[in-house]
Amino acid sequence: MPADESLQRAEDLLDRLDSARAELDRLAESEDTEGAIAVLQQLADLAREVEAELQRARREADARP
Repeated sequence: MPADESLQRAEDLLDRLDSARAELDRLAESEDTEGAIAVLQQLADLAREVEAELQRARREADARP
């Protein structure tokens, strides 16, 4: 996958991360503990995906002549 595509994928993941954080804020206000825990897991998964995409983009950028 070209670096530009990896960066676009990372940006998409960051958008999903922002949406999940907004959902977490909403759940915190309603004191929905179980829902908040589920969203926290989503946030952790998304953060790992973002890191993987950024590392992939760096490797591909470094491999370019």
